[in-house]
Amino acid sequence: MEVIDMKYWFRNDYSFGAHPKVLEAVCAANLEGNIGYGDDQYSAKAKDRIREVCGCPDAMVEFVVGGTQANVLACAFLLKPWQAAICPDSGHLNGHEVGAFEATGHKILTVPASPDGKIVPEQLIPLLKLHQDVHLTEPGLVYISNATENGAVYTKAELTALYTFCRENGLYLFIDGARLGCALSSDANDLTLPEFAHLCDAFYIGGTKNGTMFGEALVITRPELTKGFFRMKKRMLAVMEKGWIQGAQFLALFEDDLYFKMGRQANEMAARLQKGLKAKGWKLWVESPTNQVFVIAPNDKKPVLDEVCQYEDWCPYDEDHTVVRFVCCFHTTEADVDGFLSVLPDLK
Repeated sequence: MEVIDMKYWFRNDYSFGAHPKVLEAVCAANLEGNIGYGDDQYSAKAKDRIREVCGCPDAMVEFVVGGTQANVLACAFLLKPWQAAICPDSGHLNGHEVGAFEATGHKILTVPASPDGKIVPEQLIPLLKLHQDVHLTEPGLVYISNATENGAVYTKAELTALYTFCRENGLYLFIDGARLGCALSSDANDLTLPEFAHLCDAFYIGGTKNGTMFGEALVITRPELTKGFFRMKKRMLAVMEKGWIQGAQFLALFEDDLYFKMGRQANEMAARLQKGLKAKGWKLWVESPTNQVFVIAPNDKKPVLDEVCQYEDWCPYDEDHTVVRFVCCFHTTEADVDGFLSVLPDLK
């Protein structure tokens, strides 16, 4: 097989910088002079725009640098000291944040996720019954991701059922939106952004994995829950002096539907990659409707992958196979996908 000089980039959706329009917005504001700590005109306009597109005029919107910071800050803020967060065992909060949330003094109570990374209300009932014991932590919040860590999206019916259960049982619902742009742009999605925003208590709009240099927009939809948030944000080292950089980026994201155009681009390239892999006999671990592609790779073929692309080992499958992940982003092109497929061996 011919060895190529370049590697195709499918390791993650943050290997590249910002969309040119986002970068242009930052450059335009670069030497203007702006107030710090998020009190600038760009942040104010971006927050208003996010409230508008979410259909939540009274929501609190705050910008933070990354997803782990958004998760830990929001969940710790919403919970009382003795409360815990319920999380799918595959959830990012549980498995990929080195105990950052637990370091705030809160416990994570895990429930088994389905193969696509989702949970359902029925799974929460035994936990709530068990934790009626006052000597145990009290569940106070449910954490999920949309899209999930395995690339699936919650439907309107699924999210409605989960949020209804949470409200009936005194639980907040927090949604990790690191890949929200891809989730809401997916063919499997049946939710608008305003519908989504009204089916949880808090969530964040992921920018790092969808076209910004960095940054997430944390939204708490219920204003009665937001008192003292900025002080908590400052205490947890999450206030950025040059906050106007984030404001300018998010203002650009929500002009001309750019945020969702980038999500659709990433999804379409991932669908093209999945189709091509299946045509060459590569078996999928799950069918993902978003920008992550999971493949059961024969271990003896992994040196080929190492040679031609950047990807990530996801989890062991058996002695002879490993689940690997390919991720597409706003910058992935048909030429990238087709070029990569052309150098992969046929497993049929």
